[in-house]
Amino acid sequence: QVQLVESGGGSVQAGGSLRLSCTASGFAGGTYCLAWFRQTPRNQRDGITSVDFGTNGGTPRYADSVQGRFTASADAARNTLYLEMNNVNTDDTAIYYCAARWGGCGGTWSPLVFGFWGQGTQVTVSS
Repeated sequence: QVQLVESGGGSVQAGGSLRLSCTASGFAGGTYCLAWFRQTPRNQRDGITSVDFGTNGGTPRYADSVQGRFTASADAARNTLYLEMNNVNTDDTAIYYCAARWGGCGGTWSPLVFGFWGQGTQVTVSS
């Protein structure tokens, strides 16, 4: 049974930093993709980064909105994906979700192809 456990959300001032983590279980050594999405009340659930696990090492992919400010790092031994959020702004306020799927991440950000989701963690950035 696949499970995703997120942690690290909270409140931060604009310009500050925050670190999220997502630990996956249940993939039993297979190849899978972990990703971070975020959602606000007005917007759809948007992908912001994804990384392959179980291969020789996946290079994180980033959405344009976070490129250069957010850094994803993978700890394969712990099946954990970290998201270091730097220089945050109020537009980063959202519920952040960890998502997973079997196989590689491929080139899609569509939430429809991810079958497993964490419970979500709130990130609030104040000005």
